[in-house]
Amino acid sequence: MKPRERVVVFTGAGVSAESGLRTFRDGDGLWEEHRLEDVATPEAWSRDPELVLRFYDERRTQVRKAVPNAAHLAIAALQDRFEVDVVTQNIDDLHERAGSERVLHLHGEILMARSSVDPGLRYPIMEDRIPRDARCAKGSPWRPDVVWFGEPVPLIPVAADLVARADRLVIVGTSLQVWPAAGLVHEAGPAAMVVLIDPGEVSLPRPGIRHIKTKASSGMPELALEWIRSID
Repeated sequence: MKPRERVVVFTGAGVSAESGLRTFRDGDGLWEEHRLEDVATPEAWSRDPELVLRFYDERRTQVRKAVPNAAHLAIAALQDRFEVDVVTQNIDDLHERAGSERVLHLHGEILMARSSVDPGLRYPIMEDRIPRDARCAKGSPWRPDVVWFGEPVPLIPVAADLVARADRLVIVGTSLQVWPAAGLVHEAGPAAMVVLIDPGEVSLPRPGIRHIKTKASSGMPELALEWIRSID
């Protein structure tokens, strides 16, 4: 039996936005009346941790109310015919709830907390609110398990390895503006099939990319059906 092809789906905020989750790029970088510098940087945490915690508590509440859309479901459906890894910039759990089994969260997970001194100490958040008295095994307060602006992205090498071994790469819901994640497309092998799903005019970062100019919730189901039919 021929081995299954390896597919990597690289997703960005546009996929979550179609489930009603706002992004940092909405409103010229403002999010719920906050500048990202005030709620999503290590300096913000040092300056006003309570503001940061409240901000992410609100995001967590919104994530739990959101439901996966057609793009999430189509990505999960690819698992019936391909070996699929999802690499996402999104911090929500909508891919998992749609059924995707292997999801790599580059920028962290909103439903997890971590130690404020040791990123390796992570804890599930059972309620919408991070308990203010919660402490890690080293005695430090919990913080959101989110990679803030100005922090390293430790899972980039893992994601790069997945992309390098992919037979097919789909980029959906991102215009490839956030680095270092945007550089992952360059890790794809020369023989890999690369597809970008985005309704806008995007400067394609390498030759040979097929650009499907539509939103994620329509383009992803169409592509998934096309690919599944091509190997049946």
